Amino acid sequence: MHNTRNISEDVIYVGASDRRLALFENIYPIERGVSYNSYVVLDEKAVLLDTADHSVSREFLENVEYALSGRPLDYLIVNHMEPDHCSVIAEIVLRYPDVRIVGNQKTIQMIRQFYTFDIDSRAHIVKDGDTLTTGRHTFAFAFAPMVHWPEVMVTFDTTNGFLFSADAFGTFGALAGNIYADELDFEGEWLDDARRYYINIVGKYGVQVMNTLKKAAELPIRMILPLHGPIWRENLSWFISKYQTWASYVPEEKGLLIIYSSIYGDTANAVDVLAAKAAEKGVRNIHMYDASKTDASVLVSECFRYSTIVFASPTYNAEIFPKMEMLLIELKAHAFQNRDAAVIENGTWALSAGKKMSEMLSSMKNVSIISPVISIKSSLKEEQLPEIEAMAEALAGSVNG
Repeated sequence: MHNTRNISEDVIYVGASDRRLALFENIYPIERGVSYNSYVVLDEKAVLLDTADHSVSREFLENVEYALSGRPLDYLIVNHMEPDHCSVIAEIVLRYPDVRIVGNQKTIQMIRQFYTFDIDSRAHIVKDGDTLTTGRHTFAFAFAPMVHWPEVMVTFDTTNGFLFSADAFGTFGALAGNIYADELDFEGEWLDDARRYYINIVGKYGVQVMNTLKKAAELPIRMILPLHGPIWRENLSWFISKYQTWASYVPEEKGLLIIYSSIYGDTANAVDVLAAKAAEKGVRNIHMYDASKTDASVLVSECFRYSTIVFASPTYNAEIFPKMEMLLIELKAHAFQNRDAAVIENGTWALSAGKKMSEMLSSMKNVSIISPVISIKSSLKEEQLPEIEAMAEALAGSVNG
């Protein structure tokens, strides 16, 4: 049974959602699932923009068949060759053997790497800025390399102002009837997943994202149709501004984020005391996470969100506690920068986590250690409260200053 939606008179949503998948890319937890978006344009020539993941292939193919209603498929535009969007290309070729596959040189090369069918006889290779007219519609292609793969491009339908944006402006979360962002409480229920999606999937490539946003700013965009998550037809500037903030590596909010690891509870107690002191000094936007219980993708996203961060870890086998070390490695891999940070270490017989954490943070661009490292031997003592007070004062100055 098909489940299609008309976006306009001749543009049809043919995507599907997966609520069974536990880990996106087999690494990022997605409790709310994910959608795989795809679109058919019915013109003098029929066009399919991207395919879908194997997990939703049955629904996707039923949707495409219904949308075409017996018509041949003339073009498949491939904006992104990651398997969650290209897994059904070979099946499309089997069902519609005369289809022409539109992509750039790198797209075609990747198709050769993934598949064994004859791509060369079907390839319609485009360059940056090229157009394709299918009747009433003219599609313009803008390359967006490293957003987040090297072959990525976006397709702009100049006829109706629709931007088919590949993975840009996507978000985790399965769709449930409402396919437009304005039909949802996006800021309240979807923004965290949108941020986590961007930071973890695309966040390393801020420069490339900013270049793509500059291209997009020159287009008269009326609607953004991403490959994941809801479609944007209202308040586009608000969501684009979020991308500009994330891509420029500046804090989205002034606030205090405290991330800790604690083996037996003593490090946790120390950061609880610190949080209380910071609140007494006027810090209002405080958030705290246990790195051992919270997935690293959430922590990385939250680090990009807030301006000031405390990292607190026990020493473990003379190293940083593994979950905290993993977080710091992930932050560096995602080009984390432009933040104030404070460090707390704990240890009973070998204090070394603080030095190692400070070195890792200092190796990141424009990350400033704003207060001396607090070293706790087993548990926080009364005589260390002045150190906690001093760190709380420095954190308040960072957040509120």
